[in-house]
Amino acid sequence: MPRASEASPPLVSESRAGGVLTITLNRPDTLNALSSAMLDALHGALQRAGADEQVRVVVLAGAGRAFSAGHDLKEMRAHDDEAFQRALFARCSEVMLAIQALPQPVIARVHGIATAAGCQLVAACDLAVAAETARFAVSGINVGLFCSTPSVALARNVGRKQAMEMLMTGELIDARAARERGLVNRVVAPEALDDEVAKLAAAIVAKSPVAVRLGKRLFYEQVERGVAEAYELATTAMTCNMMTDDAREGLDAFIQKRPPRWRGR
Repeated sequence: MPRASEASPPLVSESRAGGVLTITLNRPDTLNALSSAMLDALHGALQRAGADEQVRVVVLAGAGRAFSAGHDLKEMRAHDDEAFQRALFARCSEVMLAIQALPQPVIARVHGIATAAGCQLVAACDLAVAAETARFAVSGINVGLFCSTPSVALARNVGRKQAMEMLMTGELIDARAARERGLVNRVVAPEALDDEVAKLAAAIVAKSPVAVRLGKRLFYEQVERGVAEAYELATTAMTCNMMTDDAREGLDAFIQKRPPRWRGR
């Protein structure tokens, strides 16, 4: 049994700064490949974050020179049976859905490559900030594997023809192209990445936690519906939001020309 000092580092690491929790994929030697164990560790970290009322924003990052290169191809080839493959892709889908279901906004901090399921992970996050050094691709087609599950998140972020081009060619795009296509929100110099992520997180933390939580849930509920049903959902959400202590406080503060004091209710 290895001594504590020799123990393997955790597959994901966590750090806090105020109300911001950073979850870092921590397999730099494999470019943060999303192995079964990595997906389990990430899912666990997300579940803990979602249950922690002190966490207002989650930042998802990658250690080393990559954000994530996608699935662990060596692991996939070592388990050449349908049951393993189905379980792997189902687990990956659970992680992506967990990000959407999380009550807190999730910001992807992308400093290097994000390919295949790694690109899917960026697309699944609510927001994304990229360094100019970041590169993106859904590159499974290059090894004879169409990125079917990444296409779900990708097609909900970028235009259909742009998504299809990425999926059919597997070609890398740079950070500025990713921003133009809607995959990321902001692109900055590498040395400014942490400051830009912190700035975006702080802007969210400053808002009512109730409004942020209700707003994220409503956004994803309505976006897949028809317009009439979306407005029904939005009307209900807006009414419930208006009945919260934070909404009353926010309106009073605006009328009285003072900063709001959020109560989180």
